[in-house]
Amino acid sequence: MKKTQLRMTGSSAHASEDRQAEDFYATDPKAMKLLLDLETFNDRVWEPACGLGHLSEELKKDYYDVFSSDLIDRGYGKKFDFLQSKKHFGTFNGDIITNPPYKLAQEFIEMALDLVPEGNRVAMFLRLQFLEGKARKKFFEENPPEKIYVSSSRILCAKNGDFEKYDKSSVTAYAWFIWRKGYKGDTIVKWFN
Repeated sequence: MKKTQLRMTGSSAHASEDRQAEDFYATDPKAMKLLLDLETFNDRVWEPACGLGHLSEELKKDYYDVFSSDLIDRGYGKKFDFLQSKKHFGTFNGDIITNPPYKLAQEFIEMALDLVPEGNRVAMFLRLQFLEGKARKKFFEENPPEKIYVSSSRILCAKNGDFEKYDKSSVTAYAWFIWRKGYKGDTIVKWFN
């Protein structure tokens, strides 16, 4: 099957050299606008995989006090390894919202839940397929998301933040996964846009 056929069916033919080295796929700012229409967060927010600032700028437009960081200096935010956060400080007294590198998504969620105080929230923009996998079953049983907002249309994530290079839609289904630290109830699933 050719790459174009695989893309049309939602499959992937990416060789490792085709992937962005640091897994940097910027999120269409529309994703944050839609989330903020549904949810209100703590006034202080950390965006720890800020890339070029697409999500951070939408949060700022909604008057959030945003701390933006990324492992790679892309000219926006502070250069900082989020997964080493516990070495630098104990807690972050706010909420954490990001589209993490997919290959490190669970580590980002675990770190974020470890950093925020009880009752604060963590929102991650993830592929819907993040729900799959035996290895994640135990994680979800111990850390159920409070809510999952499934995108009813396809939101674009662009390699290296180059939105002009791509169509205006994606073959990948995404959702906002929202955890409230300490929450142990059932997950509410809703759809947006």
